[in-house]
Amino acid sequence: MLRTVTIGSCVSIQGIFVKALENGFIRIKVDGNIYEGRPVTPRMN
Repeated sequence: MLRTVTIGSCVSIQGIFVKALENGFIRIKVDGNIYEGRPVTPRMN
């Protein structure tokens, strides 16, 4: 499942979901690298 995370105030990364963390952050995997950040919630119109 693809997920998007925000790292810092302006960097967003999209990758394969790995794990949800207790602090509300999630981990995603992109080309063998693991990134951790705040999940982006989808906008519903």
